[in-house]
Amino acid sequence: MKKSLVIGAAAAAFAMVAIVSGASAQETTLSGRMYADFTNIDKTVDGVEADPSGTGFDIKRLYIGIDHSFNDMFSANVTTDFQYSSAISSTEIYLKKAYVQARFSDALVVRVGATDLPWVPYAESIYGFRYIENTVADRTKFATSSDWGLHASGKLNSNFSYAVAAINGAGYKNPSRSKGMDFEGRLSAKFDQLNFAIGGYTGKLGQETAGVATPNTATRFNALAAFVGNRGSVGVEYFSANDYSATLVKGPANVDDEADGVSLFGAYRLTPVYTVFARAEEVKPSKTLSPSKKDKYYNLGVNFTAFKGIQFAAVAKHNEITSTGHKTESNEIGVWTEVRY
Repeated sequence: MKKSLVIGAAAAAFAMVAIVSGASAQETTLSGRMYADFTNIDKTVDGVEADPSGTGFDIKRLYIGIDHSFNDMFSANVTTDFQYSSAISSTEIYLKKAYVQARFSDALVVRVGATDLPWVPYAESIYGFRYIENTVADRTKFATSSDWGLHASGKLNSNFSYAVAAINGAGYKNPSRSKGMDFEGRLSAKFDQLNFAIGGYTGKLGQETAGVATPNTATRFNALAAFVGNRGSVGVEYFSANDYSATLVKGPANVDDEADGVSLFGAYRLTPVYTVFARAEEVKPSKTLSPSKKDKYYNLGVNFTAFKGIQFAAVAKHNEITSTGHKTESNEIGVWTEVRY
């Protein structure tokens, strides 16, 4: 009920401002983005070949976006997300974004609906190679990039910016509601080529529904520091999380778990079209319940910018997940591409 009142009040406020602000020229634009690859994967579980192994072509993501501007203040966006699901052997279509936006000023931009969350899209913008791999918290399922709710962001001055969100908590693929809302926020700073940010999350991950006990609360802390220059970049991203899964949120109350991870990344532009990049990270996904478990990830590649909107990269990846007596190892090598328009 509280959540409905909050979103309803926000929508009403938007409508009142729209009447006051008046109309101006309207404009609709179409955009798209595709992440694809042609690679060979060699995966083993405890030394035995496992799926997915072999050579093939994949479209990892395909976004189609429609933006409409009503006037200088109000706009809307719908962005679809196409993804192949091995569970159903078919392509699934989701709404990645579907929101109405009111830009009151550079310091306050409000969105209602599904849109970018404060942390993951920001970290992706600093990392710069999302089409190669998700950033560390997203890759290991300790964060997501979009969710349904009420979002606000803005630039406080030339150095500081923020983003906050009150959200459903189950991610953009699951718009179902629960008794309460989750909260995520970020405060970031930029001084010339230096970038710093901290962020956090707290909530029930959409699990607090009628008849379901949720004695635990999922929390997450994020931090990032990076130098992003004209020819090169280097940075570090860190996260720590407590009870960050639907299973842990639903208890039992005396069962808790912790996780943390760190990612180091860098890139250097050799020529106007060629850039070398690398990344290394280590995650401890279950420090309490499975303290021996570790997730290590590396990549190394060369990016080629063909022309505006299209780039390719030759990349080698390695992912290794170990726990007492068990080891899952995956090596992937091939060509990745991003197409934007």
